[in-house]
Amino acid sequence: MLCERATDRPPGLEGLEVEFRYCAADGLAEAVRGARALLLWDFFATAVPDVWEHAGTVEWIHVTAAGVDTLLFDGLRDSDVVVTNAHGVFDRPMAEYVLGAVIAHAKDSRNSLEAQRRHEWQHRETRSIQGATALVVGTGAIGRATARLLTAAGLSVRGVGRVAKQSDPDFGEVIASSDLAHEVGWCDHLVLAAPLTEATRGLVNAEVLAAMKPDAHLVNVARGPLVEEGALLAALRDRRIGGATLDVFDTEPLAADHPLWDAPGVTITAHMSGDVVGWRDTLAAQFADNVRRWLAGLPLLNVVDKKLGYIPGGPP
Repeated sequence: MLCERATDRPPGLEGLEVEFRYCAADGLAEAVRGARALLLWDFFATAVPDVWEHAGTVEWIHVTAAGVDTLLFDGLRDSDVVVTNAHGVFDRPMAEYVLGAVIAHAKDSRNSLEAQRRHEWQHRETRSIQGATALVVGTGAIGRATARLLTAAGLSVRGVGRVAKQSDPDFGEVIASSDLAHEVGWCDHLVLAAPLTEATRGLVNAEVLAAMKPDAHLVNVARGPLVEEGALLAALRDRRIGGATLDVFDTEPLAADHPLWDAPGVTITAHMSGDVVGWRDTLAAQFADNVRRWLAGLPLLNVVDKKLGYIPGGPP
């Protein structure tokens, strides 16, 4: 069993009856030789294709993330190696992040902070989220947790998925992603919570942004490439949308000179929407449970469909 990063080892694995080897990304080629399983504890999934020729004994790869897009490549997809992920760990934290972003946008928190820095008493009216509308792109576990929390807070919520559905317990109605440009004008908040696949890459493009309300708010907690960054930057600069809360980007970390930092109405966070206090302990416990199942010959939990890029039953 391997873990990619020696400087930040997962807690609570000492009692498992397996041999662990710890390495950083540059030591993976040597460490993976003869291993039967690989734990990707930190953000080094992109190192796996480079060492694949040395990983002939690997049966199982576990990724401590909800998204597996940075890991999957043709050799892995075509192999018998089982891939599991951290399904369920980030659902509620990410939903809370989205609700916080929605409230902050409605209450104009960015301008309040700027006025405070200027020591300026600036009274104004803000909006209520009661009765506001939200489209949640992604009908998997994270999208559903988000929809439930937004609904409980008083918003009217619809989903966006691969296919349209007239009735859904969490979304009420699901709109086909191919119709997003025609439907996005309905919402005050467009929330992206879908995995990155060929179907979702560039989904929020210039056409979709042009169809949004002029005061609409984009929230992206999914993957940066779901949004065409150039088109988003133009829409923000021209004030054709009301703002954006962005936790993910095409390239991370976001470069210090990237124009999004200073774009009007933008709030930026460092890919942290699901990272709450104790999250690493939860990830380690989830992995340890799967190790015990693996050793006992039981089916693993959270098995990803490598062709689809996500767990069946939780489509984008």
